[in-house]
Amino acid sequence: MFEQYKLFETDLAGRPFKVEVGKMAGLANGACLIRYGETVVLCTATMAEKPREGIDFFPLSVDFEEKLYAVGKIPGSFLKREGRPSEKAVLASRVIDRPMRPLFPKDMRNDVAIMCTVLSVDPENSPEVAAMNGAAIAVAISDIPWNGPIASLMVGLVEGQLVLNPSEHQREVGDLILTVSSTHDKVAMIEAGANEVEDDLMYEAILLAHEENKKMVAFINGLVAAIGKPKLPFTSTALDEGFLQEIKDFAADRVRWAYFGNEKTLREERMLQVERETQAHFAERYPGGEGLIAEALYQTQKYVVRRALLDEGRRVDERGLMELRPLAAEVALLPRVHGSGLFTRGQTQVLTAATLGTIREAQLLDGIDQEEYKRYIHHYNFPSYSVGEARPSRGAGRREIGHGALAEKALLPVIPSEEDFPYTIRLVSEVLSSNGSTSQGAICGSTLALMDAGVPIKAPVAGISSGLITEGDRWMTFLDIQGVEDFFGDMDFKVAGTHKGITAIQMDLKIDGLTAPIIKSALEITRKARIHILDEVMLKAIPAPRPELSKYAPKMIRTLIDPDKIREVIGPGGKVIQKIVAETGCKIDIEDDGSVFIAAVDAEAGAKALAMIEAIAKDPEIGAVFTGKVTRLMTFGVFVEIAPGKEGMVHISKLDHKRVEKVEDVVSVGDEITVKVVEIDEKGRINLSRKDCLPKPEPARGGEGQSGPGNGGEGQGGPARSGEGGGPARGREGQGGRNSRQGPPPRR
Repeated sequence: MFEQYKLFETDLAGRPFKVEVGKMAGLANGACLIRYGETVVLCTATMAEKPREGIDFFPLSVDFEEKLYAVGKIPGSFLKREGRPSEKAVLASRVIDRPMRPLFPKDMRNDVAIMCTVLSVDPENSPEVAAMNGAAIAVAISDIPWNGPIASLMVGLVEGQLVLNPSEHQREVGDLILTVSSTHDKVAMIEAGANEVEDDLMYEAILLAHEENKKMVAFINGLVAAIGKPKLPFTSTALDEGFLQEIKDFAADRVRWAYFGNEKTLREERMLQVERETQAHFAERYPGGEGLIAEALYQTQKYVVRRALLDEGRRVDERGLMELRPLAAEVALLPRVHGSGLFTRGQTQVLTAATLGTIREAQLLDGIDQEEYKRYIHHYNFPSYSVGEARPSRGAGRREIGHGALAEKALLPVIPSEEDFPYTIRLVSEVLSSNGSTSQGAICGSTLALMDAGVPIKAPVAGISSGLITEGDRWMTFLDIQGVEDFFGDMDFKVAGTHKGITAIQMDLKIDGLTAPIIKSALEITRKARIHILDEVMLKAIPAPRPELSKYAPKMIRTLIDPDKIREVIGPGGKVIQKIVAETGCKIDIEDDGSVFIAAVDAEAGAKALAMIEAIAKDPEIGAVFTGKVTRLMTFGVFVEIAPGKEGMVHISKLDHKRVEKVEDVVSVGDEITVKVVEIDEKGRINLSRKDCLPKPEPARGGEGQSGPGNGGEGQGGPARSGEGGGPARGREGQGGRNSRQGPPPRR
C-alpha cells in the first residue's frame, strides 16, 4: 500500500541527489524514485513470500530497464517498442547485481527481483550511478533480509586529475571510467575501463571512490533509521552442523585424493566416484536425503580446497601461488579469415577471429545514451563443449555479453582511430576449452588476432586474474585461478593492460568486500603476470602488427571532400554514386562531414573510384589529366565525361596532332580517351585536349621522315588527303608530302 510521501536530499559528487519515497510503486517491498540532476530512475525491490523448492542457490534477478522516452526517442524497431535489453542495459544490470548479491543471506531461497527503470536521462548525470544507489536504497529500506547498505559512484581521470562522477564531456575526453561500490568498511565491486592508467594511480582512484562512498552509506543508514521496515524472517536452508561434520569426516580424505595433483577431466572422474561412494554410504542412514548429502559433499569440497590454500599454500594442480599455468600463443590459423589468434592457458583455450569491414558496417545503437554507433565490436561465445557438457546453443546470455564487453573494453584504448584506420573491426572469441579465466584468454586472443590482421594497434594487451581466500582477518591472494578455485574461492579479480598500464578491471566477489591491502596485492601480482604473458608468450608469437592487411580484407581508401559537393557525388536519386559503384565494384560510404570511405576489391579499382569521386568533388585544375568517355559528337568537337555528371569539350583542333576533318575519323561515342584540362572559362566550362596526351610525332631528319598536317605516306597517322600531299603515296616507305617529291621516284 502507498505510504506517506517523503523526500530526502544529499549531495553526490557535488550535485544534488534526491530520494522520493511513498509516492510510487507502493506494492513493492521497497521502492524509491531517484533524482540526480534531471536523471530520474525508479528503483523497486520485491521478494516472494515463500522460498522456491528444489533449488540450491539464491534466486536474485536484477534488471536495468532503458525506456527510450527517457531521451525523447521512439524505438527504431518494427514494433516501435522496447524489446530485449540492449548490451549496455545488460552490463548495467550486472554491475548492480555483483556488489549486492553477496550481502543477501546465502541460504535464502525466496525469489528477489530488483528493477531499475530509467524514466529520464540527463547526460551529465549517469543513470547507472543513480540506479546502483537507488537499488541499494530500495532494498535497504524494504523488509527484505540484506546486510547492506552499499554506495556507488564513478571516478574519471581528466588531464591528470581524478574527477568524481565525471560529466558526459569528461567521460569522453578522460582516460578513466572507474565504477566502485562499497560498504562503509570494504570495497564490494570494481569495474574499470582505462587508457593505460598506471597501477598506482588506479589504486589511488579506488580508495578515493571508497572514501566518497562512505558519505552515501551514512546517508542511506539515515534513511533506514527514518523509514526502514523491519526485516522479514526467512526459512533457512543451512545444513545441520552435525550432519555436515559427519559427511566431512567420511569424505574429506577422498576429496583430497580426487582433487590434488590431477587435471580437470581426471579430477571430475574421481569426484564422481567419491559422490557415488558417499551417497551409497549414507543412503540407509538418511533415506531420501540425496540432495542434502550432495550439498554437504559440495561444502566438503569447498572446505578441503580452502584449507589447503590457507594452511599449506597448496593448490589442486600443485602450482605455486604465483605460478602461471602453461601458456601458448599462435596466429594465422584460418587462411581466409582476416586475422586469427589462438591463446592457451592450461586447459583454457580461446580462438579469436578478426574481421575488417567498411564504416557502413558499424553497429547501430538504439539506446538512452548519446552514442549512435560503434566501429569496434567484440563478441564472446561459450559453447557447452568447452566444459564437456551436452547442451544446445541458445544464444548469448548475460555472462557471455559481460565477458565480451570486458574484452572489448580492454582493447578499446589501443584501437586506432577511424581517421588512421577507416575500418569497422569485429572480433569473435570462441571458447574452445574452459577451466577458468576465459575472459582473460579472450583478451589475449583478441590482441593476437588484431596483430595478425594488420590492425595497427597502439600496444598489445594481455589479461590475467587473481584469486582470494579469506578466513577472519587472514587472507591470501594467488595468481591465475582455475575453475575450481573460482568456484570455492572468494574473488575473481580480472585485470587487463599493456606494458604501460591498465586498460580494464572487473572484480567478482563472494564475500562482503575487500580491504585496501588486498586490492593493492591483487594489482601488484596481476601487473607482473600480464607483462610476463606479453613478453614471453604473445610477442614471441607475433612481435608487431603485420605491415599489410590480408589479401582477403577490403582495401580501404579515405578522402575528404567539401560537404557542399556531397550532393553532386551522390547525384539525383543516387545515380552518380551508383554508377561509380557499378563501374569499379567498390563499396562507398559518405558521411555528413565530407568523409568518403572506399572499400575496394583491389587497389586499382579503389584508385579508379577515388579518381572519379575527386573529379566530381574537386574543381579540375588546368593541367589535370583524366580518362573519360565520349558522350557526344559535334561538328566542332566532342564532349567527354571526365567524371560522372561532369563533362568537358575537346575542340576538333585538339583531337590529334594532325589536321582532323571529321571528329568521326578519330573517335566514336562510348570511346574512352585520355584528355588534359587546358582551359576553364569564366562560366566554369572545361576545355580539354586529347592531342596534349598523345605522344608527339618525331621531327623529320634531313629529307626523310618529315611529317606534317595532311602528309601522306605510311606511318604518318592516316591516309594523305588531296591538296595536302593527298592521292597515292609518292614517297618511299617512311617518306611523304612535299619532301617526297624531292627524292627519286619510287620503284615499281
